Amino acid sequence: MMDNKAEEPVDIKILQQGEIWKISINRPEARNCVDRYTADQLEKAFQSFETDATARVAILTGEGGNFCAGADLKAVASGDPSRVNRMERHGAGPMGISRMELSKPVIAAVSGYCVAGGLELAAWCDMRVADSTAVFGVFCRRFGVPLIDGGTVRLPRLIGQSRAMDMILTGRPVDAAEAFSWGLANRLEKERTALAGAVELASLLCKHPQTCMRNDRQSVLTQWGFGEREALEEEFEFGLNTLTSGETVEGATAFKEGSGRHGETVQ
Repeated sequence: MMDNKAEEPVDIKILQQGEIWKISINRPEARNCVDRYTADQLEKAFQSFETDATARVAILTGEGGNFCAGADLKAVASGDPSRVNRMERHGAGPMGISRMELSKPVIAAVSGYCVAGGLELAAWCDMRVADSTAVFGVFCRRFGVPLIDGGTVRLPRLIGQSRAMDMILTGRPVDAAEAFSWGLANRLEKERTALAGAVELASLLCKHPQTCMRNDRQSVLTQWGFGEREALEEEFEFGLNTLTSGETVEGATAFKEGSGRHGETVQ
């Protein structure tokens, strides 16, 4: 890391578009591989997003036609402590954000390579929009680099153990069409870029009543640690929080007055 902060590379670009934040990994010459400095910047960017009361949805993407090709193995091989990814049991994960628990949704806009630690970053996101150039895979398999940013946990939850095992054990590439058929990609953009599709999706999420949407999202994320009875109780508590917020009465009143029907946005 350089001493003069004015000369430090901008490995993460943040573009605030009102309620939508675009956070982009900016190392195109390295297919957006993440070293320690980049991971730290990524963590700070999402901390800022989380604490910004006006921000509703973030989009994670990469510059130069690739999402992220994982950890920077050249940095790992260098042995330079300022470049080697963090390897600690607590605190930030090696890729920076893989252990963060946000209260607001994040969408991955996936073009090009989304492999190894990059795949783990995409799996950390709530939804993934891919375009026809996207390639997913556990490419680190061939180099003896383990999945330690949630890949063995989140990937089976997203696509099932059988398909996850296929990806994890073989390390083979999975193209955009196959990823979409598996549900790894929630949306497949055949004509537009993944980013264009992600912005459209983010705009839709921004229009929904936020307390209700965030509470339901949180219930989905926390239920994995409970049995069915406890998960139902937790869901009910999140629901009560929404009901007491006033959003439900507002929505019911809008419906009564004719707003929000036939798929329209509630005014």
